[in-house]
Amino acid sequence: MVSFTYKELKNLWLEKLQFSKIENAEFEINEMLGKALCIDCRNPVYADKLKSVADVEIKKAFEKLCEKRLNGEPLQYILGEWEFYGLPFKVGEGVLIPRQDTETLVDVAVKKLGKSENLIVTDLCSGSGCIGIALEKNLSCGKLTLVEKSDKALCYLKQNVQLNNSMADVIHGDVFDAKVINAVPMSDLIVCNPPYVTADEMKTLQREVTFEPESALFGGEDGLDYYRDITRIYKDKIKDGGMLLFEIGINQEDEVMRILIQHGFKNVRTRPDLMGVNRCVFGQKLENTKLCTDVMSV
Repeated sequence: MVSFTYKELKNLWLEKLQFSKIENAEFEINEMLGKALCIDCRNPVYADKLKSVADVEIKKAFEKLCEKRLNGEPLQYILGEWEFYGLPFKVGEGVLIPRQDTETLVDVAVKKLGKSENLIVTDLCSGSGCIGIALEKNLSCGKLTLVEKSDKALCYLKQNVQLNNSMADVIHGDVFDAKVINAVPMSDLIVCNPPYVTADEMKTLQREVTFEPESALFGGEDGLDYYRDITRIYKDKIKDGGMLLFEIGINQEDEVMRILIQHGFKNVRTRPDLMGVNRCVFGQKLENTKLCTDVMSV
């Protein structure tokens, strides 16, 4: 049997990933080998370990991870955990993967509400819980409510609440169910990353994205179903002066802004992610303007 060092083994599979046109193959191969070795690939110990002859069982485990990746399974699912806003989140089949683009929502909320105290925050379609928990850790949050319908996603959500020592209340149910709506508290901030992929876009998804749950992706024929219904229903769950904050898909900003304006939200704005793509839309509920501070001017 031919013996390989971990570095030789890594390079062998790196070529296979590169041949399969996997972007960031170098990064991904190090992450997978680090997982097989149970060593953070950013730890200096990892670089030293590469010089060693590969253990047979670790070699098999690493090759299994690489084969999954070559078959299109997302790296995040393979690793079982992913970072969002500096926090760890358990992920896997059945839950939407936390993405850097989504951190834009947390940035906006922190900028707009960072000086407020004892906020009541609700995260709808919570998935892994990454948005709500990141907000809890970066705002003065008196109460956090996370709402998720999927049984599989709920499993990860509960793990992440525990992993991050969150005090969140978790509601298992459909955001459009009357019992769920009644259970959601009056909130200073309601945030949501809803399904927003259109029917046409569902036909051309990247291979990795097809591994994620369709229920977390498909937003109706034009991708706007959830924006319409959540805005209509949950505007009555937002305190006077409070904010509704959505993640949006590419080129959806005009339609989503229009939906918020039609339902009486003021100071409706959009913000880009780090790539310059408009990634979120938010608006303020102002019923008694004489008593409210315009947080949107911050």
